[in-house]
Amino acid sequence: MNTENSDSEKAGFYQSSKELLPHPPGLVQARRNPRGSVFRKLLVLGSSALIFSLLYNTHSISCFVGLKKEKYSGSYDSYIKRIEEGYLAVPSTDSALAASRDYATHPHLAGAVEDFQDAKEILALFQSEFGIPTPATEPSYPAGSPESREATLSTSSKLSKPAAWVDIYYPVMNTGNADGMVVELLGESDKPIWKADLLEDGDPRDETAAEYRNAVPPFHGFSAAGEGIGQLVYANYGTHDDYNKLVDAGVDLTGKIILARYGANFRGLKVQGAAERGAVGVLIYSDPRDDGSVTVENGYEPYPAGPARNPTSIQRGSVMYLSIYAGDPTTPGYPAYENATRVEATNIPNIPSLPLSWANAKLLLEEELGGVPEGTKLNGRVGSRKVRMVNDVDAKVTPIWNTMAAIPGHIKDEVVLLGCHRDAWVMGAADPTSGTVSLHEVVRGLGALYKRGWKPLRTIVIASWDAEEYGLIGSTEWGEDFADWIQENVVSYVNVDVSVSGSRWHTSASPSLAHLIQRSAQDVPHPTDAEKTLWDAHFDVGPYGGPVDAEFARMWDKKISNEPQIGPLGSGSDYTVFLQRLGVASSDQGFGNTPTDAPYHYHSIYDSQMWQEVYADPGFYKHVAVAQNLGLLTLRLTDSIILPLNTTQYALELDSYVDTVIKSAYREEILPDLFPLRRAIAKLQDASFKLDEEKAAAEKALHKALKKVGRVRVVRRIVRWIKEHLGIGAQEVQDLRFDALKWMSSVTESSFLETDICKSRSKGPLCEFIRAAKRVRIANQKLVAFERGFLSEDGIKDREWYRHLGVAPGKHLGYAPTTLPGLTEAIVYDENHELAEYEAARLTALIENLADFLEV
Repeated sequence: MNTENSDSEKAGFYQSSKELLPHPPGLVQARRNPRGSVFRKLLVLGSSALIFSLLYNTHSISCFVGLKKEKYSGSYDSYIKRIEEGYLAVPSTDSALAASRDYATHPHLAGAVEDFQDAKEILALFQSEFGIPTPATEPSYPAGSPESREATLSTSSKLSKPAAWVDIYYPVMNTGNADGMVVELLGESDKPIWKADLLEDGDPRDETAAEYRNAVPPFHGFSAAGEGIGQLVYANYGTHDDYNKLVDAGVDLTGKIILARYGANFRGLKVQGAAERGAVGVLIYSDPRDDGSVTVENGYEPYPAGPARNPTSIQRGSVMYLSIYAGDPTTPGYPAYENATRVEATNIPNIPSLPLSWANAKLLLEEELGGVPEGTKLNGRVGSRKVRMVNDVDAKVTPIWNTMAAIPGHIKDEVVLLGCHRDAWVMGAADPTSGTVSLHEVVRGLGALYKRGWKPLRTIVIASWDAEEYGLIGSTEWGEDFADWIQENVVSYVNVDVSVSGSRWHTSASPSLAHLIQRSAQDVPHPTDAEKTLWDAHFDVGPYGGPVDAEFARMWDKKISNEPQIGPLGSGSDYTVFLQRLGVASSDQGFGNTPTDAPYHYHSIYDSQMWQEVYADPGFYKHVAVAQNLGLLTLRLTDSIILPLNTTQYALELDSYVDTVIKSAYREEILPDLFPLRRAIAKLQDASFKLDEEKAAAEKALHKALKKVGRVRVVRRIVRWIKEHLGIGAQEVQDLRFDALKWMSSVTESSFLETDICKSRSKGPLCEFIRAAKRVRIANQKLVAFERGFLSEDGIKDREWYRHLGVAPGKHLGYAPTTLPGLTEAIVYDENHELAEYEAARLTALIENLADFLEV
């Protein structure tokens, strides 16, 4: 269905922009603000000049109380360096370890009591670190309420001090009933001859795993309730290609139970592929072949005795069809308010599925498919007996809690968003508590700066998202709720999820952020090697060795040989709505597994604090390294005069995206004429080169203007002018230093104000500053608009919720990205030349429009 035209939209839950390329406020379209009083205009101009002079002249740094008391002389760059050094000194291994032991030693399933308690703990953290008084009434607001709306919308307008609150959304989610879940092998007369225990053993050597072994039954989020009975067919990873190979080999999957292993694609797409081919149920298990070198077969003891996989571990997880749309399945495209109009979900399965341990899957392979390794070959073998499975789940509207904080900047309406989800399938020491711990350290670092007098140039909003595990629900509902506000104000989103689960640091991002990420990582020390930086951890490996499965080795070698050091974002975490629906440049990072790391017990009771401390990050040095890098990224996005977004890097990468399209075509005759697209990309590259020059010139002009304004005699003249014209005393003028920057957007958006002030003094320092500041503002608006320029109102065919024509989660991959998705899928999956021509044409039009917009 076309969610953009649903009844729910008409009811006012979501209003989408109708512009092909949303215009940043004040650039192409004038903001519809009243001119304001003469008093306000003069105050804006005079105080803005004063604040910039105080911030940037050679004595300005000393006015930041507590950063350093002695007289300081240096440039704005030197000031920024001191801020960054102050931040980097705060995150600590002791604090990170303590936070992890607090958050990762109990379950916190989305919507559960423990999850709510954690939401309140994060709220208390925000209040404590940012000096926010605890109100008499807890600031928890139902989404859509005036209080909830005001909490977010005020961050870019009238908020003057840090604030923290909780937004409550109401999605539909399910929970599992352990007593009603069944997997059994049937014998004669369909009598059970074997029944899976569907439990993890909860070895007492891992105390929290033992304590909470039954806290959250192994089940799939959004799985369909019901029974499936049929013969067993092994489908390898259950990818689109795997299913096609079985069908091409003459295997009829109708009425069958599919046995597939985790890996290669999102679990929901394994179920989707089976359902589309007539299967009646899916069992998904963790295969030790995907654990690399660290297996029992290679002599390693299973966890917790050793580093190998515990054979009873079970991976829970969502089976939402994530490639269609994210968020609450019953409110696609609009927020899940308590009273929301709900529709029938189209992105969740209609056949049951269950997760299995390797111990149970191995028995099925031995009993029905010829054992291991014969049964794990994709040969179309069908089991001789029937398997019965029952999935017992209860779906209902369930409250979830996004905990939010904001630090208002001098320029309020430019916002940097930073987030990590909080909910876990059980304890989630890696997913997501490691990310929450790193975020915890970022909050401590920013809080320390704020308490010592620092105020960000741009506003910072921090989010602890809920219900990510079910389908990115908390972030998606908030993104849909505040879509217009986000597109008007948010300049970038910085995400962290699994901060540490292995040895190798990896990052994915919008190409415009690649250089910033690399520079920041090169400024962060390596977690365990003093001679290296975090950037060098791209090549780190685990401590173990041994032979690996041949197929796994081929997949790993292909991954690391083809993977750029900073690749594009697919899906599977909270950046999805911001990047691929709203067009916000985004990033994600963390330490992940290599074939020589201890296997990561993903979504199992053994993703525990003990496993994290013993195998993933002894000493918690990686947690701190990620926190340091997240903070540097945030500070540089926040405090840089010109936003550090590299549109030229992005524009140049588009050529490689087209090359990938050509290589993906099975038949050359399906390819459209790509010359117009190449020409449009070249036009965009040329426009971006010119914008690069303008960025440098604009910043240089601002520094020059500030230098003139910063002369003592000029400052005195401005102070005298403010006193004479506005009746404000010297001490009150002094108090304007940090508040004045909040008027910068007003100064730079109104041509009337510029004309009014500059008509008599066209070459005066104040007028020169206003013009230079406006020039910087316009350059930044173009930079922010670049990512928005890839959005199409019509979205991607068959999954219109996704609007970004530059990158999207792969239609049959889920996690991994597909670049130029509409064009690629028309060629690879639809094999339709006419459709490919249409997709190439609309992509060409988008890029040409973006190039025109970037022109300076």
